Amino acid sequence: MRGPHGRPAAHRVRAAVRTSLMGLVRHMADVERSWFRRVFVGDGAGPIHYSDADPDGEFHLTDADTWAQAYATWQAEIEIARRYAADHALDDFSRGPSRFTDEPFSLRWIYTHMIEEYARHNGHADLLRERIDGATGD
Repeated sequence: MRGPHGRPAAHRVRAAVRTSLMGLVRHMADVERSWFRRVFVGDGAGPIHYSDADPDGEFHLTDADTWAQAYATWQAEIEIARRYAADHALDDFSRGPSRFTDEPFSLRWIYTHMIEEYARHNGHADLLRERIDGATGD
C-alpha cells in the first residue's frame, strides 16, 4: 500500500537530529511572540532564538542553554499573549505584518493557527519522547 507522495505506507522516518524537546519549546516561544506580539498587536518584538542568518536558531542549542530558561521564556510569551488577546474580540484584526503577508489576521484565525502549531509540534514531541523512553501510547 502506498501513502502520500507514492511512498510505501509503512515507510519509517527518523526525526531530524537537530530536533529536541527544548528546541520545540524554544520554537513555540518564538511562535507565541510572533503571532500575538508582532502580528496581532504590532509591537515590533523581534525573534528570541532565530534570525535571518540562523532561521533554525531555536534548535541550535549550546551548553549555555538550559531547560529552565527555555521553559520560563515560553511561559512568559504565553502570558504576554494572553494579556494582549484578553481585551479583543475574536473578530478583531491584527495590526502588524506577518513574515508571509501584509494581510491582517483575525484573532480567531490566529487562535486556530496556534492550535494547529501546538498539535503539530506535540506530535513531534511525542515522537522524540518515544525515541527517548521507548514507550508508546498503547
